[in-house]
Parts: sequence; C-alpha cells; structure tokens
Amino acid sequence: MSKFRARPPAIPTILLDDAVVRITRWDFEPGADTGHHVHGMGYVVVPMTDLSMLIEDASGERRIEIARGAAYRRDAGVEHNVVNAGTEPMSFIEIEYK
Repeated sequence: MSKFRARPPAIPTILLDDAVVRITRWDFEPGADTGHHVHGMGYVVVPMTDLSMLIEDASGERRIEIARGAAYRRDAGVEHNVVNAGTEPMSFIEIEYK
C-alpha cells in the first residue's frame, strides 16, 4: 500500500477452491488495491474488464494495460501490489494452480 495515502481494498470473491485450483474474482473500484502480497502458487489472470493497472513491486512502479478477455500467467513467488489506476471499476479472474 502507498506510504502516502490509504487506498480502498480490492474485493476478492472465491469462486472455487478445491484440490486442483483456487479461482478468485477480484473487483476494484478506481484507486483500490490488493495490498502488497506474495503469490505462493503459479496463476493465470483473465480480465473481465479492460485493465489499467499500476503494479508496485521491488523494482518500482509501472503501468500495465490489458484488454478484457486477454490472459496472462505468472509463476509462484511474484511479489507486488496491484492498483486500479483507471477511472472505471475493473475486474479479473485469478486462477491459482495447486
């Protein structure tokens, strides 16, 4: 979280959590963030809306734009904070594989 101001939290909703995967829908109002976290599992993200994200990590800050319906994957160990840097609500599905 920013050291300069508090942000509203992104809202996680667990859609499925079984022996194989955990699927979470993340909803962000403008300016909302996940809070700093480390991914313990590899994961895939599928945007439900266009994403305008600010990623805060050890290397600094960077903006990322991803179109609704696109997908990307990351390995376990990713450490970051994800912020809705846009002016509209954003949402994505995160699929973590166990």
